[in-house]
Amino acid sequence: MKYSLIRLALFVPLFALFSFLQIGMLLSAVCAGLIAFAISYLFFQQQRDAATATLHERFSGRAKPIRTAGEVEDADAEDSLVDANPDITVRSEVPRTEAPRTEAPRTEAPSTEAQRKEP
Repeated sequence: MKYSLIRLALFVPLFALFSFLQIGMLLSAVCAGLIAFAISYLFFQQQRDAATATLHERFSGRAKPIRTAGEVEDADAEDSLVDANPDITVRSEVPRTEAPRTEAPRTEAPSTEAQRKEP
């Protein structure tokens, strides 16, 4: 994040300068981008390497998954429920795509022989 902010901080004033010189918006953007790239490549190697290492760790599969606030709340509620009731077990093998049931499954009442014979 820091490296991106540095490059943006280089790009914006250069873009404003080239726009002020009236060389055209597209050419201003290209020139500002090239100069910002060159300056950041030459002088900010440490930040670039840190950004690369962070991206490599995130996409390598070794990083912890990022959880939303709702997922964290659900996990905390589940943990407190399990701690309070040790006889409850939690099935974690249920896929996340399965929608929770809103009502209990319907079961048919057992029929008797007398009910089956009636027309």
